[in-house]
Amino acid sequence: MQNDYTIAFNHDNQPIDLISKMANRHGLIAGATGTGKTVTLRKMAETFSAHGIPVFMADVKGDLSGICRAGENAGFVAERIQKYQLGDDYLQGFPVRFWDVYGETGIPVRVSVSQMGPILLSRLMNLNSTQEGVLNLVFRVADDKGWHLVDLKDLRGLLQYVSEHAAEYRETYGNVSAASVGAIQRQLLQLESEGAEYFLAEPELNLQDWLQTENGKGVINILNSEKLMRAPRLYSAFLLWFLAELFEILPEVGDLPQPKFVLFFDEAHLIFDNANQELLEQVEQVVRLIRSKGVGVYFVTQNPLDLPDTVLGQLGNRIQHALRAFTPRDQRAVKSAAETFRGNPDLNVVEVITQLAVGEALVSFLDEKGMPNIVQRANIMPPQSQLAPIDTNERNQIFQQDDLYPTYQNIVDNFSAYEALQQLKEQNHSGSDTKKESGMVDGFLGGLFGSRKKANQGLVYDLADSMGKRINRQVTNAITRSVMGVVKNMLK
Repeated sequence: MQNDYTIAFNHDNQPIDLISKMANRHGLIAGATGTGKTVTLRKMAETFSAHGIPVFMADVKGDLSGICRAGENAGFVAERIQKYQLGDDYLQGFPVRFWDVYGETGIPVRVSVSQMGPILLSRLMNLNSTQEGVLNLVFRVADDKGWHLVDLKDLRGLLQYVSEHAAEYRETYGNVSAASVGAIQRQLLQLESEGAEYFLAEPELNLQDWLQTENGKGVINILNSEKLMRAPRLYSAFLLWFLAELFEILPEVGDLPQPKFVLFFDEAHLIFDNANQELLEQVEQVVRLIRSKGVGVYFVTQNPLDLPDTVLGQLGNRIQHALRAFTPRDQRAVKSAAETFRGNPDLNVVEVITQLAVGEALVSFLDEKGMPNIVQRANIMPPQSQLAPIDTNERNQIFQQDDLYPTYQNIVDNFSAYEALQQLKEQNHSGSDTKKESGMVDGFLGGLFGSRKKANQGLVYDLADSMGKRINRQVTNAITRSVMGVVKNMLK
């Protein structure tokens, strides 16, 4: 059964609905800081959850935790509840699960090095093509030997091993540059300083744990990204892995009456900043194809131009909050943003974008045929949950009492490439000791019998020399006597 989701009301007080079967055609929430993007994100997440759809959100400012509590009927929330006759039971909380890469304010999120793969890790470390080739080689060696790469020490150890055996791998895999290995090692140290050792570890996150419902409502998975935002490479790499992994594990379902999972990526420009063409193509492909898995992806950013055109073209449902136009550059950005909408003859979009109030937006959702509706100026519906975040103690209590917390609480150091390399070293060391001991015995016995042989040879040589001298004297004496006898006869 189709359920359309009311997200806003236009200025004629008519609801603007997001058609449920079009919700997996992705979307964009854009606008300058302080214009209401986060409230819009919150309202959309609540709406999906209320219809039994699990949600993922990256909380970059730490102000979304209040979704688990009912809101207060006060201020602009009360005004819009009354204006749009939303009812006394409108305010409510939603099931929430808190996650944190660092494990400080939520259930830890971990991914193994093998799961990340060489392409995303190369992006994470800003490697050039030569260094990326070496990293690919290292992963190939690990695959051939059956060594699992789990954490940074696994990768660091295997890099060192490949460097030491570069001559052996040159013909099979290609050249291993010591300079490239050194550059990768330095990048690993930097990643370690950013906290990657918490993220690249086991037990790995099972994404099925993010596809759950509770009492008929979709669970809202909130990833605390306040600290993660200070390591933008780690943040972008996680999101890229997340999309790719989700695409891999979910079956094809075609067009469903409504999505089975919806993702919201705040500060989406971080995914694409300095991304190479290969990664842009990967993201574009995942975004284009993942809708057939029943997944909707919504990017949240300041300006539509923060996203590549190839990705922006996949985002059918648009909500544009106010933009500032104080400089010529800002004015060009406003014009470009206005051009992304289907025009409305009764609305000067370029002019209106700079005049929108907080909580007000330009809205264009897809129609039944998948075509963009004309853009309308509208008020976003008020959130149903608490606007203020819950306090730290309450948050800690919620995630530490979660059924999934014991599963992911502690890092597990299973047998992997590092341990395999240690075993190999021990075997080589043991073999070297055995060979050394054998050599010492051979040397001792050889020295002993060699000395005797040399002594016997010396004795023979001395005896032969003595006999030679004696024979020589006897011959000499005989010749001398004969010569002297001849001389005597001649004198007679």
